[in-house]
Amino acid sequence: MVNMPKPPDTYEEFSKAFPELRKAWDVLGDAAKEGPLDDRTARLVKLGVAIGAMREGAVHSSARKARALGVTSDELNQVVAIAASIIGMPSSVAVWTWLSDKPAKK
Repeated sequence: MVNMPKPPDTYEEFSKAFPELRKAWDVLGDAAKEGPLDDRTARLVKLGVAIGAMREGAVHSSARKARALGVTSDELNQVVAIAASIIGMPSSVAVWTWLSDKPAKK
């Protein structure tokens, strides 16, 4: 099993404030793992959905978890390129910058 990166502190704080939501979120995530897609492919799909929805936090999370699974920067960038014809150039540039963001250090 791959060691996933530690979630941001804010996520942990939110989870402590709303433990039932965290449990429900975990159940939903586990249920989505059922099916033929391997973890790596599923993570790239989740990245694509996050990009299409323009959810910066989800793009950061998906990219962080994808890298932990061995997904390369070139592969992440290809997902942006695939999305470009759907989300447009300004949004693609924004998403591309999100992929290059470094995690905040405490």
